[in-house]
Amino acid sequence: MDGTESEAVPVARGTLLVIAKEPVPGRVKTRLTPPFSPEEAARLACASLTDTLHAVRATPARRRVLVLDGRPGPWLPDGFDVVPQCPGGLDERLAAALSHCTGPALLIGMDTPQVTPELLAAGLDFADCDARFGAADDGGFWALGLAAPDPELVRGVPMSTATTGAVQRRRLTSAGLTVRDLPALRDVDTAEDARAVAALAPDSRFATEHAALARKSEGLTRGGAR
Repeated sequence: MDGTESEAVPVARGTLLVIAKEPVPGRVKTRLTPPFSPEEAARLACASLTDTLHAVRATPARRRVLVLDGRPGPWLPDGFDVVPQCPGGLDERLAAALSHCTGPALLIGMDTPQVTPELLAAGLDFADCDARFGAADDGGFWALGLAAPDPELVRGVPMSTATTGAVQRRRLTSAGLTVRDLPALRDVDTAEDARAVAALAPDSRFATEHAALARKSEGLTRGGAR
């Protein structure tokens, strides 16, 4: 090289998987209601999913897969393979998602719109480990990366509990895997979570949608007080 060439494009690594629900009112983010209506909760879910998918789209990867409960919508950018979620509990659905991979993979959900391409790229870096783990502040986990995906590593892990993340990480280490942790992130489950995450990612679609709904709510409150 003569020093005039632009920086090399990063080599694509592994598969990025997003497990998600179609943002349909009454089927997503039900813990946001109240104070949000089912329609408003679905709008926030759509914004969260869109932010997540665009972060994935901006991350170098060999393949990007949306494991979807429902049908794709205009929120889906190009560059994704779409596969349906299997029936069963969340552990079975995560296991099935990992079964779509033949090489290194990082699996995430749709509840962390603050995620960045830099975090996702780190989750696909297995240079010094067998697994990457991203804990969630509520006791779950937002990311699971495996150099050699094995569905049995998640099957049977109790999901949606305060100890899910600890149990899942212990499952990895008990299998003899070297685990490197990613930064903990906050999932959007409740209205308080939504406010906090919007503040963490002020330039996101999620923050814009949250601010619009907050202004609407404030306007309705003022109007009702007259």
